[in-house]
Amino acid sequence: MDLTGKLLIAMPGMGDTRFDKSVIYLCAHSPEGAMGLIVNKPAHDLSFSHLLAQLGVQKGPGRADIRVHFGGPVEHGRGFVLHTADYPGGDATLNVDARFSMTATMDILQAIAEGQGPERFIMALGYAGWGPGQLEQEILRNGWLTAEAGPELVFSVQNSAKWEQALRTLGVDPVGLSGAAGRA
Repeated sequence: MDLTGKLLIAMPGMGDTRFDKSVIYLCAHSPEGAMGLIVNKPAHDLSFSHLLAQLGVQKGPGRADIRVHFGGPVEHGRGFVLHTADYPGGDATLNVDARFSMTATMDILQAIAEGQGPERFIMALGYAGWGPGQLEQEILRNGWLTAEAGPELVFSVQNSAKWEQALRTLGVDPVGLSGAAGRA
């Protein structure tokens, strides 16, 4: 099973509060493990302007400020940009599929600051990671649902509504969800 380019939707009662109502875009999934970015949890009190100032990068005039997201609990001091595939990041960019790419270099931050970056993007600090077979076990234990990832959901829907919207793409009403797994 290859879930690269899919969404993980946290189930109620998964037991890890860091992932409560999280929607994660999976950038990579293989037998060696998985890596993804939480796309619906803004980092508290951290903006793009603040991040650029810390890194010594000048923001171009007229550039609106951007929220930075909590991408996950692993390496939360490291930055990632999940973006549309229109940005030619070269060797530094992981082209996930025809719609999504991920870049983790200063070049993309500079391009975004100057208004030359990708059309749509999410900036994140940290990532969610799983070792070999770990994610598959969490899915079997009813920790996650998987869904197709669309640019509208990932980039356009308000953060507070992404979890419910992701569930609705599967035809699931969030009110009817239970954290308990059953056996028939």
